[in-house]
Amino acid sequence: MMKFKFLIIALGASLNYGMCQAQTNPVAITEDFKPAVTNQPGQEFPQVNSQGYARFRIKAPQADSIRVSLGLGGQGGTKLTKTGDGFFIGTTAGAMDEGFHYYHLTIDGGVFNDPGAMNYFGSSRWESGIEIPARDEDFYANKNVAHGNVQQILFPSKSTNSSRRAYVYTPPGYGKDKQRFPVLYLQHGWGEDETAWSNQGRANLIMDNLIAEGKIKPFIIVMTYGMTNETKWGRMKDFKIDGFQTLLTEELIPYIDNNFSTIKTSNGRAMAGLSMGGMETHTITLNKPELFGYFALLSGGTYNPSELKDKTKPRLIFISCGSKERPDGVKNAVATLKEAGYNAVSYVSENTGHEFQTWRRSLRELAPLLFK
Repeated sequence: MMKFKFLIIALGASLNYGMCQAQTNPVAITEDFKPAVTNQPGQEFPQVNSQGYARFRIKAPQADSIRVSLGLGGQGGTKLTKTGDGFFIGTTAGAMDEGFHYYHLTIDGGVFNDPGAMNYFGSSRWESGIEIPARDEDFYANKNVAHGNVQQILFPSKSTNSSRRAYVYTPPGYGKDKQRFPVLYLQHGWGEDETAWSNQGRANLIMDNLIAEGKIKPFIIVMTYGMTNETKWGRMKDFKIDGFQTLLTEELIPYIDNNFSTIKTSNGRAMAGLSMGGMETHTITLNKPELFGYFALLSGGTYNPSELKDKTKPRLIFISCGSKERPDGVKNAVATLKEAGYNAVSYVSENTGHEFQTWRRSLRELAPLLFK
């Protein structure tokens, strides 16, 4: 079983570290700010500049104070300054990590979303989100290529006595002939849900671009709710895998195999997850190794040879994290697995922490290794 100490540290980072990596040394701010691509239609703020700074402007004439949770830098967030026209304005103290970040506003002690930004489900609520331009953002850009389809499905679950939701990505050309496709079961992190990998992670666009470039064998991705949000923050030790394992292995996988053109063998099935989704992946693949031929943990712990001994051997073990997490632990774990005869691969995302840019890059690196 993966050590919960590391998991709790990692999950805590997902709420703080990834949101707000402000630099401590002040630099001259380049005034080339423009509206973030994650803004609601027609909204000018929040804005981002070419250096990775974020600027906020909130209209709240009756408020006394506003603080943005982004850009902590040891200051508890970005404090906005009230102007004479009833607006509050402020800029993060330093550049943010590239990629997507959750954030919210604290207005006179109350927590609110930014009316200028779109909302994304994270931290067990719909949070504001902002995209900081990345130098490598081309791999998840919406390009003029053939696009797959992301559809919502509802599948019956006897174990929960309910109809459950999942999102399924099918690659371009799916359904035009009798071709069957392998499947990646891809899990979100704590406080997120089945929308995360498409909305925040842009998994479908990453796949579309890789397929268009001829870098991967097309496959289906299935994303469902990991039944994790019922576990309160700080009570991770109380989390039990049994409920989700039953739902995934005895209900969702059979439903997908019966309703989609899939390869119904372990060699045509992979499981991966970020953060707590990695913990779920780790536990379920060890409990049910005969179901999956490929295992992947994205900022979600490691495997070791002793726990894999005498189990069905996976075709691939992929382990990744950001360079601001525990890269040595990931690299050392993979080296140990290789010495024990496993096909193991490590990946470290440079200059990122426990955040979606790490996981977007991880999916880009993982996808070409699957189903070979």
